[in-house]
Amino acid sequence: MTRIAHTFAYARPSSLTTAGAGQALNLETAGGLTPTGADAHPRFFAGFLSAPQAAARALLAVADVAAARYYRRTLRASLDPVVTGNGDRLRFESFSGCCGVYARLDVLPEGLRGADTGHGTTNVDVNNPLREALSRLTGDDPLHLRVGPDEMTVTTLDGPVVEKKVPLPDRWLRGFAESQAITTGFDLRAELGSAETSRFLRSLPRTTTGGTATSAVRWVVPAGRTLRPTTRPVPGAICLPGPERLAALQRVLRHATGLRVYGPPQDGAHPTASAWEVGLPGMRLTLTLSPETDRGFSGEGGVLEALATDAAAEDAELVSVLLAWEPRIDPADLADQSGLTVERVRAALVRLGTAGRVGWDVAEASYFHRELPYDARRAERHNPRLVAARALLEAGAVTLEWPDTAVVASGERHYRVRESGGALSCTCQWWADHRGRRGPCKHALATRMALRAATAPTTTPAPSGAAR
Repeated sequence: MTRIAHTFAYARPSSLTTAGAGQALNLETAGGLTPTGADAHPRFFAGFLSAPQAAARALLAVADVAAARYYRRTLRASLDPVVTGNGDRLRFESFSGCCGVYARLDVLPEGLRGADTGHGTTNVDVNNPLREALSRLTGDDPLHLRVGPDEMTVTTLDGPVVEKKVPLPDRWLRGFAESQAITTGFDLRAELGSAETSRFLRSLPRTTTGGTATSAVRWVVPAGRTLRPTTRPVPGAICLPGPERLAALQRVLRHATGLRVYGPPQDGAHPTASAWEVGLPGMRLTLTLSPETDRGFSGEGGVLEALATDAAAEDAELVSVLLAWEPRIDPADLADQSGLTVERVRAALVRLGTAGRVGWDVAEASYFHRELPYDARRAERHNPRLVAARALLEAGAVTLEWPDTAVVASGERHYRVRESGGALSCTCQWWADHRGRRGPCKHALATRMALRAATAPTTTPAPSGAAR
């Protein structure tokens, strides 16, 4: 697994301090992007929170996931959350070190008391002293939140900085993209009230036997106003893979207004990802779980088709310049502005998602603009299946016997790739094991690339002396 060193550079540690009759939560920012370009310490917000204690607990839950590994817990994870200012709301995101849990806290306009919110994306420092202070926060005294440097010091940030150097694996970056691609196919599957939410989540295990994430996949079905466990995926069942991975939601139970569960249509006995959204006053806290505890999002392959086409890459570059940190992206709007069809805009947004440039809000069923403060394109360049597929194509290993078959030479073996209803299948072991549930194999990807190259329009050279 490829790892790179990523440095978080903060002007000072984040802190919780006493301020007049209330307290002040000062979240320091590292380098990120804003509408005016790169900024070493962007400033997104300064104002009061409507539900101080709930916000503190929810932020801790996001930090819990950022610092956790739910599989192979002996390895450490210490990645600071990402925050995006979308003009009317703040979004705090994190990903577990094992790539199996994605957390997001959406602080909505009603949770920010109408204060102005900036635009851009950066990391925020959540250190151990701050975590301890937030966990001790009680009562409903006013809580002033500042995301970014104080106005009085914004021009004097040339002094020493607080640095954290952490490993940033490529598979962690791929996980961000894959979790988004998967949740675009989710629908609302169940909704619980506040009392039922508390009872259901309290009934779940918080740890796994022996401290290892080996628990079996569970299923639940809506039953009246609650969720009932079931031993098998009956019609209408929702997959709950590794229920102990929802432990971070325990922090906010006393403030929960309800629970909404999202997932794909049930297609058999195979485990699937699911998203669990706890409603809070003026906020939403969502944890998205990978299909199995020992199976992170990074290997799901849902974005590989988008990465395998040059046309989507060109469209993505055009669409990207039209984004402006919108909280909800309207593909029809972008189609009007870009001259592309809505279908091509949607494909471009998938492509932008692979580079961390847009996210998906399952509650509103819409994309939102953000720019991850990492080199997310590195994950695309080093995606193992994509790299292998391009190598096969460059080696001339794909022989098209179209309209519906191709033969791909890989090592000493030859695999047959077939097309049916627009989808490709293969005779390789990967396809036999997963049947397309984890994206295409390298042979199908190489075939798709070869097909696109074979059908791409050719450009006739301009005659000599013609106007250019």
